[in-house]
Amino acid sequence: MTTLALEDQGLLRDRAFVGDWCGASSGETYELRNPATCDTLATLPMLGSEDAARAIEEAGRALPLWQGLGTDQRTTVLQRWAALIRENKDDLGRIMTAEMGKPLKESTGETVYSSTFIDWFAGEAARSSGEIVPAHMGSQRAVVTRQPVGVGAAITPWNFPALLVTRKVGAALAAGCTIVLKPSSLSPLTALALVELANRAGIPPGLALVELANRAGIPPGAFSVVVGRSSVIGKVIMESPAVRTVSFTGSTAVGKLLMAQGAATVKRVGLELGGNAPFLCFDDADLDRAVDGALVAKYRNAGQTCVTANRFLVQDAIHDRFVERFVDKVKALKVGNGLDESTDMGPLINEAAVDKVTEHVADATSKGATVLTGGQRHALGGTFFEPTVLGGVTREMLIFEEETFGPVAPVIRFSSEHEGIHLANDTSYGLAAYFYSRDAARCWRVAEALEAGIVCENTVAFSSARAPFGGFKESGVGREGGHQGLEEWQEIKYRCIGGLE
Repeated sequence: MTTLALEDQGLLRDRAFVGDWCGASSGETYELRNPATCDTLATLPMLGSEDAARAIEEAGRALPLWQGLGTDQRTTVLQRWAALIRENKDDLGRIMTAEMGKPLKESTGETVYSSTFIDWFAGEAARSSGEIVPAHMGSQRAVVTRQPVGVGAAITPWNFPALLVTRKVGAALAAGCTIVLKPSSLSPLTALALVELANRAGIPPGLALVELANRAGIPPGAFSVVVGRSSVIGKVIMESPAVRTVSFTGSTAVGKLLMAQGAATVKRVGLELGGNAPFLCFDDADLDRAVDGALVAKYRNAGQTCVTANRFLVQDAIHDRFVERFVDKVKALKVGNGLDESTDMGPLINEAAVDKVTEHVADATSKGATVLTGGQRHALGGTFFEPTVLGGVTREMLIFEEETFGPVAPVIRFSSEHEGIHLANDTSYGLAAYFYSRDAARCWRVAEALEAGIVCENTVAFSSARAPFGGFKESGVGREGGHQGLEEWQEIKYRCIGGLE
């Protein structure tokens, strides 16, 4: 196992966590490599169906213990966890960058941001309440309460290995649920470091794991991290009647499969799926602000985010000026190893990602698009790809229809407000949408017309633990963040009390 320069080497774990650190029952392992250097970072266990089933059983046993602590005690443990994440942000950032490639400043920022979700849900749990509603008979009373769904599971992708864990696990634990987490096999080390810190938060000094049942801590099995093949572990999770709810972030194709698999047990399924976000720049926009926003919306994490701007729609009157300024800024981006603090953009996650980006560029240019900058593998080799801008993109090209998930910005010209909105909505996805305009009336019209769960007006910095995150159409169902995120892990119970005459 490669040693990273960490202040706390105990955060670098190479085993799964199911009540305690463990390997796969089969003994099977796989090697995790740094996408920037191809060096082996760790040899990790490949857990199978038996291991996944054991994690679910442990979660079931821990459920009454975790619920029994009460809201105030759970809140205290979660707040300790969030504080530990912030205290160890530099180590967590280095682990994240090493395993999935994003620049260190992005990784550290994500780590700190991820802690805010734990704090938010810890507080929101204390604010969650029921109600007394008017009864239909004078001799009765009607009470509505909220209670934990029960055992849950979360399946997270590789591109935000801290944020997407805490956004799901924080809500589940705050609600009183127990949870089995399946992180991506491409970036499991961050999740394993997070569960290590969660256990430190839940265990007062000198307290053994077996004593936690009657103390204010996270009982064994309440939060497990299983590492292995998603197809194997996911099948066990979806078929288990003990798992009442599943939260998944990933591709729309896999989301549809999980929804179908969950039908047999009528499982609650929260899905945060693919995106094809439009970025509209109207002729009355603040052009400099729009260009700066476009740069962040496209090239953060090398374009490998579900809310990445995928189609840049620019109105005729400012199209040429926008493109000129945008291309100049893209050319100035520094590509390199994310552990180099001067790096603006790291590598793509693997060869499959490079192949998709290459395919989209080739398809667009074969149909008349022009490469304005970039367009090919970077001179650094490996999975590095040049930050790219394409001009003359049209509706017929793959890059318009499909999520690229890479550092390619296709620019499309439009004439009228109506045409711009039509092009923006011309997709089966509806996660995020961005637009820039200084016309107040237009802003209202456009914001209401865009078919997306998240609409950003004159900004791209929308992320907040206090706001709901989720999409329209094939971008998913359910919400994470805000009070809505906690409610995804709660059941509503109506209690009718009679015999009061």
